[in-house]
Amino acid sequence: MSQCEEHPVWFDCEGQPLLGIVARPIVGTSRTGIGVVIVVGGPQYRVGSHRQFTLLARRLASEGFPTFRFDYRGMGDSPGDPRPFTQIQVDIDAAIRALRECAGVHKVVLWGLCDAASAVCLYAHTDRRIAGLAQLNPWVRTKEGEAKAYLRHYYLARLRSPEFWRKLFSGGLQWRRSLASMFGFVRSARGVPTGEPERDPATGPAAKAAQAAPLPDRMLRGLTGFDGRVLLILSGNDLTAKEFADLLGARPEWRRWARRKGITRHDLAEADHTFSSAQWRDQVADWTGAWLDAWQRSQSTQ
Repeated sequence: MSQCEEHPVWFDCEGQPLLGIVARPIVGTSRTGIGVVIVVGGPQYRVGSHRQFTLLARRLASEGFPTFRFDYRGMGDSPGDPRPFTQIQVDIDAAIRALRECAGVHKVVLWGLCDAASAVCLYAHTDRRIAGLAQLNPWVRTKEGEAKAYLRHYYLARLRSPEFWRKLFSGGLQWRRSLASMFGFVRSARGVPTGEPERDPATGPAAKAAQAAPLPDRMLRGLTGFDGRVLLILSGNDLTAKEFADLLGARPEWRRWARRKGITRHDLAEADHTFSSAQWRDQVADWTGAWLDAWQRSQSTQ
């Protein structure tokens, strides 16, 4: 039986009502101080793929950590125009205020999967209420990065596969099309990264130059400016996660960030992008809960 209680919460974001669900520990199990805001990637709403966000929120609340999941503007039950993940900073700010008001927490952890993890990278360093980030398979997609990931993790794996050669010599492979596709990725991998198409609104030459930078550079600026704790969970069977892992290994500035104190990394070798099995979802919840618990215990000894 779940040791938490859940309530819907309507809260304001620039004059529009957003819907959130707060999961709180039952009386007697609350650990004061730390709460979690689950930031949703798009396009989806507060339940998450395979109900992951709902199940995670209940699990963390049962372990003593109030957890808030919500629909930002234009998603789920929240009105407004749909917006890309690069433009939900105001929504995250409003959700943090809502959790603090309804659960009485002082420190907040932002938890995000895919482009939600990228969104919190861009935002967290600007908000002193945020003390930690839980990031799963962060989205760092550029044309160059995607091409390198395909060449390294897809085409090289196919060349090592006996099945590939059997299909080739039996005539069961459209090799001209495959070759053209591979050379297309080679050209992209050797090009200049262009970043994702969506851009944040900006004014002034400096702001516009910063927004024109590739997404990985913008994320790194945010992460290096954030001095809280970070939990990083990467799937082994996911191109998005492999792109991020390649970035950590290929660029010195990312390697320096990954070696910083306060960063905890876990790799789940067989998991797909959304942790679609119960085993994988439970492992993510275990790692998240253990990370929060260790943090809570370290705070109580200070």
